[in-house]
Amino acid sequence: MSKKVAEQLVDMLIQAGIKRIYAITGDSLNELNDAVRRTPELKWIHVRNEEAGAFAASADAQLSGLACCAGSSGPGHVHLVNGLYDAHRSGAPVLAIASTCATKEFGSNYFQETNVIKLFDDCSYYNQVAANNKQVPRMVQAAIQTAIQRKGVGVLGFPGDVAGEEAVEIDSSVNNFFCKANITPVWEELVQLSDLINRHPKVCIFGGIGCADAHDEVVELASLIKAPVGYSFRGKMFLEHDNPYEVGMTGLLGLPAAYHSMHESDLVILLGTDFPYTPFYPQDKKIVQIDIKPENLGRRAKLYMGLYGDIKSTLKALIPLLKEKTDRSFLDAQLHVHAKVKEQQQAYIKDYGKHDAIHPEALAALVDEYASDDAIFTCDTGMCNVWSARHISANGRRSMIGSFVHGSMANAMPHAIGAALACPDRQVVAMCGDGGISMLLGDLATIKQYNLPIKIIVFNNRALGMVKLEMEVMGLPDFEVDMHNPDFTLVAESMGIKGITINDPQDLEQGIAEAFAHEGPVLVNVYTDGTALALPPHIELKMVAGMAVSMTKMMLGGKFDEVLATVKGNYKHLPEIFD
Repeated sequence: MSKKVAEQLVDMLIQAGIKRIYAITGDSLNELNDAVRRTPELKWIHVRNEEAGAFAASADAQLSGLACCAGSSGPGHVHLVNGLYDAHRSGAPVLAIASTCATKEFGSNYFQETNVIKLFDDCSYYNQVAANNKQVPRMVQAAIQTAIQRKGVGVLGFPGDVAGEEAVEIDSSVNNFFCKANITPVWEELVQLSDLINRHPKVCIFGGIGCADAHDEVVELASLIKAPVGYSFRGKMFLEHDNPYEVGMTGLLGLPAAYHSMHESDLVILLGTDFPYTPFYPQDKKIVQIDIKPENLGRRAKLYMGLYGDIKSTLKALIPLLKEKTDRSFLDAQLHVHAKVKEQQQAYIKDYGKHDAIHPEALAALVDEYASDDAIFTCDTGMCNVWSARHISANGRRSMIGSFVHGSMANAMPHAIGAALACPDRQVVAMCGDGGISMLLGDLATIKQYNLPIKIIVFNNRALGMVKLEMEVMGLPDFEVDMHNPDFTLVAESMGIKGITINDPQDLEQGIAEAFAHEGPVLVNVYTDGTALALPPHIELKMVAGMAVSMTKMMLGGKFDEVLATVKGNYKHLPEIFD
């Protein structure tokens, strides 16, 4: 009995190791949906919005190595775009199946017709439309292989009529190759770099996600040259743990020690990072950058040297060329700063806050305490990034997934769906902002439908908190950032998910303990302090200056005293500014 093209596609997905398709079925996807129905090795995960499906596939791919999502004609696959941008910019190997109207209708402005090539061109490495049955197997193989090796999105435009045609076998591989390579700079450049490091007494290391498999090598390098190790958010889970030289993150989410280390050193070594915030780079230091993506070299900072190579292989080749340093004074000074700042942070953790104004720092710290040793955390963009960056601890077994490059709202909850399905033996915790979870609230039903035991923690500050701070930094009065939220607990319960509301700080630990003890999905709606500051000290001062501009403007209306009293009340930890 002959196979249909849709069945052939399903066979190829299974051979590639794909176990799920995140999608909403519809006319042009129905043949594929039916082929999945008859194939127990592949599951159709019925999300409520294709955007959530693409986010879920992004997280799934980051944990499992390859994932798949799909969207039906026109609006169906248009919904995929934002989640695919997240996957593509996160380096997640995702195959997106964008089904289309029948081929005979191409170019006729047919119902739900879109230009798939134009639509997905900026968020994929492979993007083609199969116009007949003979093209499908080779295109599928190319899309998957490209997604795996280039670490991004491969798009297959899949017309509904082609899906129902008889499959044609062709001479191309039906296997996919998860092959790897060790890449190091040329010998002359390694020698030049070693001479540079040997000559400079104060060296700082700053690492990113490119250090994911190079923890031991980075620590060995730091030990040898007595260098503090800072890292980006994407590098945190790989460089923070078991590292006596770590000084935390820099940037808006970070703490002072990493910033000081980079600016007080003689030489900064960037390892596998494309950290985008150029104001946080020193302008008067020698900077060396090593990256597996040579297009990243020099994009953010003026370099003294740029080297092409993967971090693990490069450091293994470099370390034997280095002389061990004995002077720890620079390193110890930075470690001291980092220790003092972490000690000061305890004030926000030990004090749980007030009624309806629970300290988000305390909440994040309790989540960290109650979460399992191998938990997968997903975090929304905005304030949740800050609390998870500062208060969720790495141990080498935990994972952290967020929209760290694309910076989309609404990612944490659908990311958690993909994480829970990819790793059913690991605890999954979604740290959601009230603004973020509101955008894709319907996919709570997906969590219940597949009974995914996700712990959903809603940091409910009743505002777009990060945007509000941004406005204040710019000297603008915040406008239309407040949120009139539903009762998230009742919403969860209406969908069959256990709901817990916490607005009294005395109930905080008990509520978190109850949530983590619950076997099924649970949503914890915590009323957090909307005035909690998330910025480094020097940015806080700039913010206050910005607010002063706003107040000056408002003085013309006679409201200076009123505004000053409000600001003093909200930011009591900065009394010297107002004095």
